[in-house]
Amino acid sequence: MGRKKDSLNEVRVVNIRMVREPSLYSEDRITCPEDAVKAIAKDLATYDREVFAVLNLKTNGQPINLNICSMGTLDASVVSPREVFKSCILSNSAAFIAIHNHPSGSITPSQEDKDVTKRLLSCSELLGVKMLDHIIIGGESGRTYSFKNDGLLDQLRPARAVWER
Repeated sequence: MGRKKDSLNEVRVVNIRMVREPSLYSEDRITCPEDAVKAIAKDLATYDREVFAVLNLKTNGQPINLNICSMGTLDASVVSPREVFKSCILSNSAAFIAIHNHPSGSITPSQEDKDVTKRLLSCSELLGVKMLDHIIIGGESGRTYSFKNDGLLDQLRPARAVWER
C-alpha cells in the first residue's frame, strides 16, 4: 500500500541562493570609514527615507556586496539583526560595515542608532562576523558620521567574558 501524502505534515526542501545585482561600488579594498563612504555614500544619500544597508567584506577588506536590509520612513528604519546577518552569512563575509542615511541631513546618532549598533555588536561577537563600523550619511549634505572614528563603536562594544580575552 502506498502512503498518502499529508500536506499538513509535509516538510518542503528548499534552496537558498543569492542573486547578483548590478554593482554599486568598485573592487577597491575598504581600509577605513572614508573608503566605505566613498564606495556607496552617493547611492544612499539620494533616498528620501531612511535606508539601512550592510557592506559585506572579505578578510582582506574587499567588498563582497551591499545589501539593503531595511527601507523605512522619513525618520526611522526598523533594523533586525536577522536581516543584517542573513546577508553576512550567505556572503561568507568576514566583516561588515553598517551604513544608513538620515534624509534630514543630520549626522548626529539618535538613541535608536546607538541601541541598534550595540545590538549588532553583540550579535557580531556571537556569530563571529566582525562589525567594523556604523556610518551615518547626512542626506545630500555630503556629511558623514563614523561610530568608529568618534570612538562610540568601542564604547558600545560588549565587554568580553574573562575566558574569551
